[in-house]
Amino acid sequence: MEAVPVCDQVSTWGEGPVWWEDHLWWVDIESHLLLKLHPESGEVTSWDMGERIGFALPEVSGTWLWGGDNGLYRFDPATGQSAALTDPEPDLPNNRFNDAGVSPDGILYAGTIALDKTEGAATLYRVDAGPVCTPVVPNVTNSNGIGWSPDGDTCYYIDTPTRKIVAYAYQRGELGESREVVDTDPIVDASPDGMCVDRQGHLWVAFCHGGCVVRFHSETGEVMDRIDVGQMETTSCCFGGPELRDLYITTGVGEGAKQSDGKLYVVKGMDLPGLHQMPIRPLG
Repeated sequence: MEAVPVCDQVSTWGEGPVWWEDHLWWVDIESHLLLKLHPESGEVTSWDMGERIGFALPEVSGTWLWGGDNGLYRFDPATGQSAALTDPEPDLPNNRFNDAGVSPDGILYAGTIALDKTEGAATLYRVDAGPVCTPVVPNVTNSNGIGWSPDGDTCYYIDTPTRKIVAYAYQRGELGESREVVDTDPIVDASPDGMCVDRQGHLWVAFCHGGCVVRFHSETGEVMDRIDVGQMETTSCCFGGPELRDLYITTGVGEGAKQSDGKLYVVKGMDLPGLHQMPIRPLG
């Protein structure tokens, strides 16, 4: 399986890929950009969001919710305008929103990162109508990859500095009992970052500073596959394409980076497809 660049766009720190309505969307955190790839032409549309943007995810209404330095916003691609919604951490200037995901029942889960690496200073939130941000996993440091099993009964989650993937029982918006799926530290000497789930329910994890995406068995933690991307700052991944059989991989530019760093990559024709992206249910 070969990862090849998709287009000429170079992101300072690419993250958060999402396949939605036949297009690939992703963010460039440090350049403050929301990006949209037109797969047939390779053209990229970009919007400057005015601050660091950790994620962007679609709503049922056609707008998008994104999280950045100063909380959550609603974005309308038709107008290019954003409206501020809420900031759950106004007293934590060293924190910003980072990765996020949407549960099978349409609930947004969005986490923050402590940019000064203060241990336990960040939080994973459930975003309810209002919108109201309810802490569901407190005392994390770098809230990152999150995804759900195909049956919706399990939520998988990464707090990057722990180098562990944790599974939570999931039901009706509630995270229940947890278990450790795998400690990645002895397997890849790098930081587990963004994550997606395939149709069999197994976990594809991008390793920042590791130059690879690894597939883990969701029950045993066994390594099932590995894709070497060819540059170190591999940040996140998602399935896309007409049959969800293409794995898109975002990257960032690091120290001593090669010219290809920061590009969006794709592995075409994966053996297994991924799961459809759920839109965020109405927040009122």
